[in-house]
Amino acid sequence: MELIIALIVGLCAGLHTSTWGMYKDAPYEGFTWPKYFRSTVIGALAAIGVVMFTDLDVSNAGGLLVLYAYTYVIERAAIEYWKTFLRVQDQSKYFIPMQFSFRGNVVANNAVRIAAGAAYLAGVVLVVYGVHTLQKMNFSPGGGLMVVLILGSIGGWISAFGGAWKDAPKEGFETLKFFRSPLMALGYALLLANFTESYLFIVFGALGLTIGTIETYKTFFFPSKPRGKFAGKEIQFEEWLTRRKKFVPLYVAIWVAVIVTTIVAFVQPHQGLI
Repeated sequence: MELIIALIVGLCAGLHTSTWGMYKDAPYEGFTWPKYFRSTVIGALAAIGVVMFTDLDVSNAGGLLVLYAYTYVIERAAIEYWKTFLRVQDQSKYFIPMQFSFRGNVVANNAVRIAAGAAYLAGVVLVVYGVHTLQKMNFSPGGGLMVVLILGSIGGWISAFGGAWKDAPKEGFETLKFFRSPLMALGYALLLANFTESYLFIVFGALGLTIGTIETYKTFFFPSKPRGKFAGKEIQFEEWLTRRKKFVPLYVAIWVAVIVTTIVAFVQPHQGLI
C-alpha cells in the first residue's frame, strides 16, 4: 500500500513539472508525449525510492506533503543535471544556454563539461552529507526552530547560485531574484518542519516546493512573456499557445490537492522538528 501511495504522489509531482515545462516550452519547441511524461516517470520512480529507502511515514497527510516536496526536488535535480552536464544538443534555439556554460558561452569540450558536472555533483553530495551529519550530531542550538532558521534556506541558496551562474551573463544580475529562492525556501522549511524531524526532508523538500511555486508564478501569471531561455526567439508552434491551455485544469487540480493535504496535515495529529 505504501508503494502505491508513493506512486500516486510521485505521479502528481512529476505531472506538475511536466505541465509547467510543456506550457512554457511547447510554443517554441513543439510537443511530444514522451518528452511530456519524462518528468512524470522520474517523479514516480523517485517517490517509490524515497519510501523504500527511508523511514518516511506516508500514512498521514503530513508525510504525503513531505514526500511530494522531496520527490519534486529529486526530479528537478535529475533533469537539470542531465540537461546541463550530460545532454549534447544544439543550443542556438536558446537565448540562455541550457547546457553548461561559462559567462554565457557554451562549454563545447565534453571532458571539461563532464568534469564540471562531477565537481558539481560532488559539491551537492557534500552538502547532503553535511546536513545528514548535523542531524546525527544532534545539532540543535536553541531547539528545532533555530535549526530550521539556520539550515532552512540551504536548498534555496543552491538554486540561487546555480540560476545566477546560468542567467546573469545574459540577463544581468537581479538582487531580488537572487534572494527570492533562499527566502521562499526558508518559509517552506518552516512549514515542513511541522511534519518531519528529518533535516534532509526539511531542507530539500523546501527547495522542491520553492521551485514549484516560482515556476507556477513565472509560467502562468505571465503567460505572454517569453521565458528567459527563449527571449528574442520566434514562436515556432503557434497552435500550442491554445492547445496548452487544455492541461491547465490538471495543473490546478494538483495544486488544490497539495493545499488540501497541507490543511489536513495541520488538522491531524502531527509531530515534527518544531
